[in-house]
Amino acid sequence: MPNVTIHIIPAVLMSAALAFAGWSVGQGVERFRMADRSVTVKGLAELDVKSDFATWVIAFRRAGNEFAEVQQALTQDRAQVMEFLKQQGFAETELETRPLQLQDLLAREWGSGNVALRFTGVGQVVVKTERVDAVVKAANAVDPLIQAGVQLDADPNGQAGPRYQLRGFNDIKPKLLEAATLNAREQATRFATDAKARLGTLKNANQGVITVLDDDGSGMDTSKTVGKRLRVVSTFEFALD
Repeated sequence: MPNVTIHIIPAVLMSAALAFAGWSVGQGVERFRMADRSVTVKGLAELDVKSDFATWVIAFRRAGNEFAEVQQALTQDRAQVMEFLKQQGFAETELETRPLQLQDLLAREWGSGNVALRFTGVGQVVVKTERVDAVVKAANAVDPLIQAGVQLDADPNGQAGPRYQLRGFNDIKPKLLEAATLNAREQATRFATDAKARLGTLKNANQGVITVLDDDGSGMDTSKTVGKRLRVVSTFEFALD
């Protein structure tokens, strides 16, 4: 429930103040002072939105005892990943191939001579697109790649699967703040009515911090979900006439 802080001249309505003291317990009042003719309220607003950009790093790995064989296998894997993505409807402009990386485990200073496979390598194809739904569909249809022998792996950061962003945040922000303002005004108006006063002009406002949560509101890793929930708690001080 919204938090409300009240300041009223003692001579205005002591009886209304006493009644408000009881009402405020259920409203989560932060402070209650009989000082000046103003009311400070917190407006809460939440908005469920959809991501508008997706980045998907498709990483694949190979290992073997022959450098050329590992390199060739990775090249073939990259070609299969590219073909898969094109079949899923992605254009060349939405795809990026990164250089293959191969490592000789015996060449490492800290390496052990007892390795099962001497060479290991990784490759990556990156999808960057505004077509979020297409990425969701493709990410759930990678079985043919696995069946073809492509060994899918996590990206260099240890993350697997697409990442979803909200690049149009600044376009949505005014709507969210407007909703918080309306919520705060409703709370202030309700108090003014109960106190038999009239809500006056806005004296001060604090936008607060906009929080981006995942689609179930848990606030864990928001980049993994297409849906996102925006939440803001803004503080407003209104005069009471």
